This record gives sequence, structure tokens and C-alpha cells, in this order.
Amino acid sequence: MRGTLTGQRYVDDILRPHVGPFLNGLPGAFFQQDNARPHTARAAQDFLRHFQTLPWQTRSPDLSPVVHVWEQLKRQMSLCHSVHDLELAVQDLWAHLPRDNIRCLINSMPDRVAACTAAGGGPTRY
Repeated sequence: MRGTLTGQRYVDDILRPHVGPFLNGLPGAFFQQDNARPHTARAAQDFLRHFQTLPWQTRSPDLSPVVHVWEQLKRQMSLCHSVHDLELAVQDLWAHLPRDNIRCLINSMPDRVAACTAAGGGPTRY
């Protein structure tokens, strides 16, 4: 996305067109996000009240598997000299991410939640 992500833009450009329909197709699914300002904005919270969300510890990034996915992408990223080159590189790397790695990260969620809870929201081995 280009520009600043506000709470309303988060709802209009991400939650309503993508996340809502996706979650509606997965009965019983939980949605996870961190405490970034657009995520905690009233507009986003109002939209998400219709879905089950995973409570997020105030200072813990330890629950998010996507953090590890972005780290994998960054390690493979070559130097880009334009936004267009960067977009193409990220799209290519994303398309070729090993699905087994992503599946392992997702499957580790119960252990991540338990470890985070045991640490009182603090750092974990994840």
C-alpha cells in the first residue's frame, strides 16, 4: 500500500474487501493482528466486533507468524532501486515461499499462545 494506513483506510482497503469475506468462509476462525494504530482504531474495532479475534498482548510480537515470513522475505530480498522493482521482487518471493514453512508457523500457534501467556505477554523463545 502506498501512503499512510489510517484506521478507516485499513477497514476500507483491507478488512472489508479481503479479511471479512475470508473469515466469513472459515466458520470458527480467529483473526489476529497486533496493536498497530490502524488495528486499534475505533473504525477497525467496530468492523471486527462481528468476528472472533485473538487478544493481543500489549508488548508482544511473539504470536505473529507473519513476522517470521517477513524475515524470510527480507533475507532473500535483493537491492531494489525503485518502488516498482521492490513490488515485483516481493511478489515473486511471496509466490515462491515454501508452503511447508508457512504451515509449520501456523501449526505452532497454540504453543506460541501458551508461551506468551506463561510469560505474561513478555518475550518467548519464538
